[in-house]
Amino acid sequence: MGAGPHSFEPPLGLRNPHLQTILASLAPRRWFVERRARSLAAASEDVVLDCGEGVRLLGHHAVAREGNGELVLLLHGWEGSAEATYVKSCAALLYERGFDVFRLNLRDHGPTHHLNPELFHSCRIAEVVGAVRAVQQRCPSRRLSLVGSSLGGNFALRVAVRAPAAGIRLRQVVAVCPVLDPRHTLERLEHGLWIYRNYFVLKWRRSLLLKRRAWPDLYDLDELLERSNLTSMTERLVLRYSGHPDLMSYLDGYAIVGPALAGLTVPARIIHALDDPIIPSEDLARLAPSPALTITTTARGGHCGFLDGFAGPSWIDREIAAILAPA
Repeated sequence: MGAGPHSFEPPLGLRNPHLQTILASLAPRRWFVERRARSLAAASEDVVLDCGEGVRLLGHHAVAREGNGELVLLLHGWEGSAEATYVKSCAALLYERGFDVFRLNLRDHGPTHHLNPELFHSCRIAEVVGAVRAVQQRCPSRRLSLVGSSLGGNFALRVAVRAPAAGIRLRQVVAVCPVLDPRHTLERLEHGLWIYRNYFVLKWRRSLLLKRRAWPDLYDLDELLERSNLTSMTERLVLRYSGHPDLMSYLDGYAIVGPALAGLTVPARIIHALDDPIIPSEDLARLAPSPALTITTTARGGHCGFLDGFAGPSWIDREIAAILAPA
């Protein structure tokens, strides 16, 4: 495992970690990304994957016209989607460079609340493993890599650990600012800058309302929707719908600190900004050492930001494309 400062240096006006985190998804950035992603969007085919045990997940598959033999599956963060600005920005650059791209929606993210009766929670790793296996079976001639951001990075690393036993052949994994210890991430969201807590409470409430509309006979979510902070909302969901006995056991269930990555054999790289306001960088030292794992840190970048401009691909987009470039 290696760690050290890397070559991201944003302009003077973009050095604040909260600006990096927030501006990456705001309208000006989104407008430029949508323009760059027109070819990707035109080539993307909607695919509903059979992930095993009756679970279905929706993805968008774009096959490059002059492909390089590589396929990248991208995973978004919590309450994001395959249409998130940071996902489409990276996907557009990869597609331009000859990669086939598959953008996956996690359960109850994007327009998918109707596909599965059970609610999403972050310990549902088996269905994501099943989705990755289904994508590989769909494209057996392509070399498959995973890229995930935030919670998507956490899922990508957990999939990588389980891939060999699941018969999945992964070339490489890149995890951008992945959730490391969910206890600490929840604390940061709850007690850090108010805008993050309010943003996720609002997004989660909207998602829960969509779930109730799709499955009106299954869910009485009034008590959950009435709660005003993430901790109490999460605890209520855990106790009623996750199968875990308490909040702490649920959060530990998808943590990747401690021994969780000890069995990693797939080459994997974590890229993390030391000024990330949501994922504490101190938790990097608690990851199990593995010859397969490389950690790249930058002094700045915020949470999944890494913006050095608005119009073109971000630094993290270019870095991912360089890491995954065919030898």
